[in-house]
Amino acid sequence: MKKKSAVWLAIVVTAIATFVTINLMGGAKVVEHRIETDYGVRDAQFERALSSLLGPAVLTGNQVTGFQNGAEIFPAMLTAIRAAERTITFETYIYWSGEIGKDFTEALSERARAGVRVHVLVDWAGSGKMDENLIQGMRDAGVEIEKYHPIAWYALDRVNNRTHRKLLVVDGQVAFTGGVGIADQWQGDAESPEHWRDAHFRVAGPAAAQMQTAFMENWLELRTVVLHDEHYFPPIEPAGEAKAQVFSSSPDGGSVSMRLLYLLAIAAARDTIYLASSYFVPDDVSVDHLVAAAKRGVHVEILLPGPIMDVKIVQKASRARWGALLEAGIAIYEYQPTMLHTKVMIVDSHFVSVGSTNFDDRSFRLNDETNLNVLDDDLAREQVAVFQEDLRVSHRVTLEEWKNRPWKEKVTENLAALLRRQL
Repeated sequence: MKKKSAVWLAIVVTAIATFVTINLMGGAKVVEHRIETDYGVRDAQFERALSSLLGPAVLTGNQVTGFQNGAEIFPAMLTAIRAAERTITFETYIYWSGEIGKDFTEALSERARAGVRVHVLVDWAGSGKMDENLIQGMRDAGVEIEKYHPIAWYALDRVNNRTHRKLLVVDGQVAFTGGVGIADQWQGDAESPEHWRDAHFRVAGPAAAQMQTAFMENWLELRTVVLHDEHYFPPIEPAGEAKAQVFSSSPDGGSVSMRLLYLLAIAAARDTIYLASSYFVPDDVSVDHLVAAAKRGVHVEILLPGPIMDVKIVQKASRARWGALLEAGIAIYEYQPTMLHTKVMIVDSHFVSVGSTNFDDRSFRLNDETNLNVLDDDLAREQVAVFQEDLRVSHRVTLEEWKNRPWKEKVTENLAALLRRQL
């Protein structure tokens, strides 16, 4: 009896060890040393690098509109949904029950009942606070809804791979992406600690089809029916003058490419880098690139969450990584009024990258992510103004302040940093 128990114990321990090992592993790093460029983000070579090295192609003829906080974001998204005539594809990490969850459920269900083809993909982990009645209500209305990577014994190797993408595409022509989740925390105008600060973006024009493709990548993992006709990929006329590219990554489809995108943009910076990131835990190569930019004269400012932070261990791991950045003269600010959830990078007032990607190893290696990259002076100047407005209610952390923080904080922060490949 004891022998059988020992055998079963060995099997269980082996299974657990295998599960942990597989899920702690990520894609191999491609870039281990600093990238040097002899071109800036305004040069044609940068656009060629985005199109050829990373892909898909940078497309002309787009109109990109930025929205700030739930007070602007949710009405714009719901208006687009309610105006849908043929198709809606919607993918999100967080979809929780509550007032805004109900609003989206009702809008999506109404369109499905009206004959619009509606497809919804939510992450299994991120939708953990979504009541079953919301899901069943959509299904009863004719919405096709799936959960991404639920726990199953035959797929334990993918438990750590989540879809963190935030995508909404209406009639294949108008698309949205950014940082917002479908939960009441994002309502309002960041006017109190209960209302988070975030940004979301609408793109009309040829790049909308690239966002549709990003949705289809994950939908095809769960459904065998290929959605390919003109209801999903219609002819798209130019809607503006911005050049744009929708860039996606996943562990299976090249997760390291998202990291490379950020490193290329930092390496090509010549004047300014403004980075707002809700979860900022840079690895050594990323720190090296930011420091190198500062040393060659680029003005670098980083905006991060402050006292109101939903995942404290990430904040602790982040602070452990600030030393070299502060010593290089990089300005680091902590947003004070509420939780900062934006994910926006602006380089040389010309290149803007927005979307679901955090500046951390989880986004770079483990999650499915999507960013909208835009080459446009008008949008960049607008986003710089938004960034600087956020700095007005933020606290700048000095090198002296960082060095003199209590030793207990230093210990816990450095311990948290040991877990940074999973944060």
